[in-house]
Amino acid sequence: MSRPPAARDAVLDAFERQLIDGGVRAATLDATARAAGVSKGGLLYHFASRDALIEGVLERFSQLVDDDIAVLEGAPEGAIAYYVRSSISQDSPLERAGVAAARLAQAGSAPAVRMIRDVRDRWLRAIRRHVPDPTIALAVTLIGDGLYYDSALHGVDPEIGVDAPHGADMDALVALLEQLAHGSAGGAAD
Repeated sequence: MSRPPAARDAVLDAFERQLIDGGVRAATLDATARAAGVSKGGLLYHFASRDALIEGVLERFSQLVDDDIAVLEGAPEGAIAYYVRSSISQDSPLERAGVAAARLAQAGSAPAVRMIRDVRDRWLRAIRRHVPDPTIALAVTLIGDGLYYDSALHGVDPEIGVDAPHGADMDALVALLEQLAHGSAGGAAD
């Protein structure tokens, strides 16, 4: 499949930024075209309507999730470690697309609500392929959600960095989840 034109990507990037920074009401076609550095006609060439632009953002989100799941499936550290460690807010393309989808869902966009449910289900199915117990798989995804929510709300403090588990704390969390999912590697001493 060929890569979409740069102007199309610029429009999607601008629409995402408008949604994230100003919400759905601020993300008009005119504002998006200005932010993308294209004419409104240029925007309409790539996206014939606002609904088409919303669909484009949601398709991008879906593709980024597919890409992330592919990385998760082959992660050398394992699916649990990858999922949990990558759940910290990072201002990545995947995170920006997810926040844009969430803004749309919060404003009542049924396609966005369906997409968010779908990607959550896809991540859960991916974790379930690596975690035998479905309840523990659900717990892993919910812990990832909590890590993301906590880190996104607290942001980055210039003095301490990201206020989220890292280093030994993150290692211990991953080890605990691995133990729950697969049993103790060495077993507890009797």
